[in-house]
Amino acid sequence: MTTDDWQDPASVSLMLDECETWAVVGLTPNTGRTAWSIAQLLQQRGKRIVPINPGADEVLGETGYATLADVPFPVDVVDVFRRSEFAGEFADQAVAIGARGVWFQLGVVDEAAFERTRAAGVAMVMDTCPAIEWGRPSRSSERRE
Repeated sequence: MTTDDWQDPASVSLMLDECETWAVVGLTPNTGRTAWSIAQLLQQRGKRIVPINPGADEVLGETGYATLADVPFPVDVVDVFRRSEFAGEFADQAVAIGARGVWFQLGVVDEAAFERTRAAGVAMVMDTCPAIEWGRPSRSSERRE
């Protein structure tokens, strides 16, 4: 398995272009954290964010939930800001709630979780960031067409 598998353009496009509701695991009100700035970017791109953090009641104007299972509406993408050794459980939870995609942020890699998630028919990308993917020249030309 290679990073080409982890960053499949079709999976990236599905999540960035077709999915609207993004649960952001590990999102806190701390504006200095990467999760906060990426959640803000998602909002600026028209996505609805859902903070997933037992200690965050509200972030960026959105109600927070302690777990993915607590979210009372459908979630399209589960975006994980947790260390690799803790990330796999969130991929499994994403499959359990019927998410269409799982996104492991830059530096987050769990090959076993990737295999399980893809085997369940759920799109997944690892070790990249929406900000990076939206900034790629190939994505810029897609938006102009």
